Amino acid sequence: MARVISVFLPDWPTDRLRRQAGDTAPPAEAPLIVAGRVGNRRVVTAANAAAQTLGLRVGMAVTKAQALVPRLDIEPTNLRADEESLERLALWILQRFSPIVAVDPPDGIAIDSTGADHLHGGEAAMLDALIGRLTLSGVTARAAVADSWGAAHALARHAADPVFIAAPGTTEAILSPLPFEGLRLPSAISSGLRDLGFTCIGDLIGQPRAPLTRRFGPELCRRLDQAVGEATEPIAPVRPEDMIEARRVFAEPIAAAETIARYIGKLVDALCEALEKRGLGARRLDLLCHRIDNRIETVRIGLARPVRDAKRLTRLLCDRIETIDPGLGIEIMALAATIAEPLAAKQAASGLIETPEPNLSGLIDTLTNRVGAKAVYRFAPVASDVPERSARRIPALAEETGAGWPDHWPRPSRLLPRPEPIETMALLPDHPPNWIRWRGVHRLVRRADGPERIFGEWWKRDAELAAVRDYFRIEDEAGERFWIFRAGDGEDAATGSHRWFLHGVFG
Repeated sequence: MARVISVFLPDWPTDRLRRQAGDTAPPAEAPLIVAGRVGNRRVVTAANAAAQTLGLRVGMAVTKAQALVPRLDIEPTNLRADEESLERLALWILQRFSPIVAVDPPDGIAIDSTGADHLHGGEAAMLDALIGRLTLSGVTARAAVADSWGAAHALARHAADPVFIAAPGTTEAILSPLPFEGLRLPSAISSGLRDLGFTCIGDLIGQPRAPLTRRFGPELCRRLDQAVGEATEPIAPVRPEDMIEARRVFAEPIAAAETIARYIGKLVDALCEALEKRGLGARRLDLLCHRIDNRIETVRIGLARPVRDAKRLTRLLCDRIETIDPGLGIEIMALAATIAEPLAAKQAASGLIETPEPNLSGLIDTLTNRVGAKAVYRFAPVASDVPERSARRIPALAEETGAGWPDHWPRPSRLLPRPEPIETMALLPDHPPNWIRWRGVHRLVRRADGPERIFGEWWKRDAELAAVRDYFRIEDEAGERFWIFRAGDGEDAATGSHRWFLHGVFG
């Protein structure tokens, strides 16, 4: 089933201006409006959150806005700049989230997320990552995912806070309480519907179409059918001018997996030739299969390093053929290098002087495209004595950070996600426990080493000014070894609760 994300940017004109101004932008708390002409009147066409809090609204006369808010910051409307920036944002989303992204002017972006959400950990994680990145960039955004573009568009504008996920197959029920404006109808049609006694979208669902069409024209029923999924609404993806792409149009639609695999190989060969001419390698490939019913099936693969090895790219794409639903047939196949980076020729090691380093990029690419990029990583050390802060995840083939792992004290091979409380008895302040009870199992302590005192990081939180932990390595009667600690120094209650916790297990 198709899934579509609609991103709503309610303050896009003012957000664009603030991003464009950079460090010289006024504070976010300062009211800002964008003004343009409607006939002979100069009215507010956009207002940031601070201006809206002061009562300024779109459509208000600029003179009235100036009377309400003295020394108001006013910028002229620039629709062309807004559209160009919106397209650049769509291209940014294209490279990072989904192969099919389209501009939904004047304040939105549509994303076909079918088959792409698993690479980001599911729809909820994908929406959170998208909204989080936009928010960090200074862009106010709301987003919704539904079975159709029309439904997602309505939910993003009238239900998302800041995200909304409509379960598959629930489109009509979710849309029913929303206002007519969610259907992308002209204001005249919305007003006419209210004059007839209709109050929400649910009142229109199930109504005879002929009277509505005679009264309002075909636009109303077309938008309603698109929203509930009874009419298709293809998303035409944006493409940068310099994108390297190979395309194949078929005289007769194809559907067999073997035929699709054969043409994938031909497209990869053509793409690699184009990449080689420019001295580039692919970091991300998007395969778009246009079906005869105007639906697009997509396959996206990511690569840890720039690659233009045709056999390797073909194998990665063919591994995903089972995710392609050809329907009644595919009439166009296009393969695009969404992200390409410089790839210089490199002489292979001879083995006579130096031993060639093992190349793990192929294995990592295979795993990443099967389970998602977030599931394949390695740990890098962080300069922190607090165990749970001493490591972070980085991409599997990322460059070395330059930091080293501490070796002055042994560390367990398995660190628990969070310390778990244990029952124990110990002689304070510096003696290890005689026994522990963890997860209902009583264990006698035969050997112990410690304490290793770790102080809180006072520069991060005031609560850690006096906090300490005393860590011990213990071994029970079965030879199992654990890493435990006491919160506090065993004497001063201000240093911790003096409760005991188990934090890791030695292999």
